[in-house]
Amino acid sequence: MTTKLAYRINDLIKPHGPHGRSTLFKAIRERKLVAQKEGRSTIITHENYEAYLKSLPVVGSEDSSDAA
Repeated sequence: MTTKLAYRINDLIKPHGPHGRSTLFKAIRERKLVAQKEGRSTIITHENYEAYLKSLPVVGSEDSSDAA
């Protein structure tokens, strides 16, 4: 996926991106992902999407607090 200033939901859903439509809308509803409206379209800026990805829990690394 190329870096853009902003994405529509369809730009971020599978098979092009790592998320499904419901997952993204749930993150928006829970205020974990910041989005704007442009008419009927939901727009997510690159910065907000990047911040959302960085806020997700880290798994499988030695630095992870989830290590058992």
